Amino acid sequence: MIKQITVLAGGTGGARFLQGLLHGIATGALPGVAEDAEVTVVANTADDLWVHGLKVCPDLDTVMYTLGDGIDPVRRWGRRDETWSVRTELAEYGVEPTWFGLGDRDVATHLVRTQMLEAGYPLSQVTEALCRRWLRPTYGDRVRLLPMTDDRVETHVAIADDDSPSGRRVVHFQEYWVRLRASVPAEAVVVVGLDQTTPGPGVLDAITDADLVLLPPSNPVVSVGTILGVPDVRDVLRVTRAPVVGLSPIVGSSHVHGMAEQMLTAIGVEVSAGAVGRHYGARSADGVLDAWLVDERDAEQVAEVRAAGIRCDAVPLMMTDADATAAMAAAAVRLAQG
Repeated sequence: MIKQITVLAGGTGGARFLQGLLHGIATGALPGVAEDAEVTVVANTADDLWVHGLKVCPDLDTVMYTLGDGIDPVRRWGRRDETWSVRTELAEYGVEPTWFGLGDRDVATHLVRTQMLEAGYPLSQVTEALCRRWLRPTYGDRVRLLPMTDDRVETHVAIADDDSPSGRRVVHFQEYWVRLRASVPAEAVVVVGLDQTTPGPGVLDAITDADLVLLPPSNPVVSVGTILGVPDVRDVLRVTRAPVVGLSPIVGSSHVHGMAEQMLTAIGVEVSAGAVGRHYGARSADGVLDAWLVDERDAEQVAEVRAAGIRCDAVPLMMTDADATAAMAAAAVRLAQG
């Protein structure tokens, strides 16, 4: 019986998958998963940035807001019923950056986080405090949200710049995503400080003690990839007794949401479901996966993934609603069970 599930998650894709996973647990739709199963989420923090003196953690907040029913359902980030008076006033003062707007309701979260950080609390304790509002009323102690590290890490993207002596310049990931809308080619991805980090409290234990570890359809480079880059995380994944199952973020040779295509291209990985599975690699060959799910439209790639030593099946992988996403989670559980 599966009682402990650990999910290594990014923002939007990871949060939507978690919704379906928790829906599947609550409705008994996941074979062999206890109805009181506990879910630990290890979230990417390399997207974090400081804006107007406030610490912003996009992936942590997206998971919190989504599971706490506070997310904007259209944008899939930020708060529901948001207003923008603060952003408007800052723009009137000409304060940069104008391309990254903080909503009025969202600002409260960042104020609390920043005040606690400045008082000396680590990000993991701050996140636990914030989750008392967003997760505990619905899930009690059955859902935990852990930052991948308490240390500062920032993802930057190198892009072409004819005015630079080197011919390129480096921008924060959020500038690449929000201001540039990932519309220019990414020449390289640089995660500053990642190799000097230590895993956040509880992260390694969550992987070691799990009955199942899931890699949801989050960005394999700048979401799941950065979590795997935290020292010791990959090593613990390789030795955990739990099966490790991933779900492809690539469907029909394209990402469903976000910028996996641009990021994969930047690191020289083919944009396909099979290639991403092989990029993660088989645990039997020093990778991290036991099994990999691809969409039914990519069924022809199943054989090549299996040839790489990874169990693989093709099932529908579009997270159209909670039931469809729960069915994806159920398929992952079945594949984990062999």
